[in-house]
Amino acid sequence: MHVRPIDPSTATVTVNFHLEDPEALTGRAEDDVTVKGAKGQNLLEVALMNGINVEHACGGVCACSTCHIYLESGGQNVSEATEAEEDRVEEAPGLQRNSRLSCQCVIQGDGPITLRVPSWNRNAVKEVPH
Repeated sequence: MHVRPIDPSTATVTVNFHLEDPEALTGRAEDDVTVKGAKGQNLLEVALMNGINVEHACGGVCACSTCHIYLESGGQNVSEATEAEEDRVEEAPGLQRNSRLSCQCVIQGDGPITLRVPSWNRNAVKEVPH
């Protein structure tokens, strides 16, 4: 996935990530990570730009459900789910009312936004670079 570069001065929205398996996602033990995102970025981009390796098998184009997250609070600060996203997220394990695809949650408000990345957020067929 290509992550669009942003001007750091535009990253003013607080995004809180709660990581159920922080070692696998970041290589560190810290399970709560607070970062800044910019309006127009999606939550997958915010994660990747800050070293949180949320899976995204389709490259962030809403063609899979590997970037499934739970939007805990701040839903009014991101775009509403489209029909295409709702269809895809239904394929994710552990479906809940607050399930979203992080690639489709575009920051639109001033925050804060809190989300949880489930421990099973893995792409079992991901190839390791060689």
